[in-house]
This record gives sequence, structure tokens and C-alpha cells, in this order.
Amino acid sequence: MEEIDRRIVTLLAKDGRMSFTDLARETGLSVSAVHQRVRRLEKRGVVRGYTAVIDLDAIGLPLTAFVSIKPIDPAAPDDAPDRLAHLTAIEACHSVAGDESYILKVRVASPVALEDLLQQIRAAANVSTRTTVVLSTPYEHRAPEIAAEAADHSTA
Repeated sequence: MEEIDRRIVTLLAKDGRMSFTDLARETGLSVSAVHQRVRRLEKRGVVRGYTAVIDLDAIGLPLTAFVSIKPIDPAAPDDAPDRLAHLTAIEACHSVAGDESYILKVRVASPVALEDLLQQIRAAANVSTRTTVVLSTPYEHRAPEIAAEAADHSTA
């Protein structure tokens, strides 16, 4: 990936609503050249979408927790993500190395709602859970600094 494309990706990661005019000013390119490069990055799948960052407290979901899960029966099929996909309180599902199979990031309204969600997770996926409640989040959604080496491997 060219240095200018890395710069565009870094800028968009920090502000997905940045205008082509602002991107052009920050990169030293013309607006049409930036537009072409962004479209090319989208077509290549480097830029996969744009999203709004929501204040979850404001919409009634102030409690965040990480739920580690592992199958009760290790011989059972590894299909927990499919079995849990319908639970919209699960924001993310990460396959991990270690004792657990997956770590789920969940957002709920209250401790009672978390307890209910944990019961749903256990029943739906036949797993045991270990839960860590988030007390505060000093930062999140940080834009990555894209190194040349990392960008070169993304196209290999």
C-alpha cells in the first residue's frame, strides 16, 4: 500500500465523515484524486464501511462486560458464534487462545439484564461463562497507526 493510501486510511479511521475536500487538504492531493483513491480502497476491501459511534449510556445501555465462554462438552461442535448470533446484546465475539474459546463483549441496561443475558448465553450455546464487568473505559475506538510493513502484508 502506498504511503498516501495509508495516510487516507488513517484519516478516515479517525473521522469516517471527513469530506473529500478535507482529505485532499490533509494529503496534498486534489479532491478528485482523493475521491478515486477512497473508492479504490473501498473496492479492495481496505475501507469496509462507515459507522456512527453511539453514546451507549444515552440510549440506556450503560453496562459493558466481557464474557469468556468455553464449551461444557469439549467434544461438541465449535458453533457457539452461530448459536449466539441472535443475541443483540453481544456487540463482538472474538475467538481466543487460552482456556476459553471465545470472549464476548456485551452491552446491557443493568446487572439484572446482564444476569439474564448470561443465562441466555449458557442455554443457547451449552457453555460455561466467566464475566468481567467494565467499571470505566478511558479510551475505545482508537484509530490504528498504519505502518508500512502492516499495509504491505494486507495486499499480499
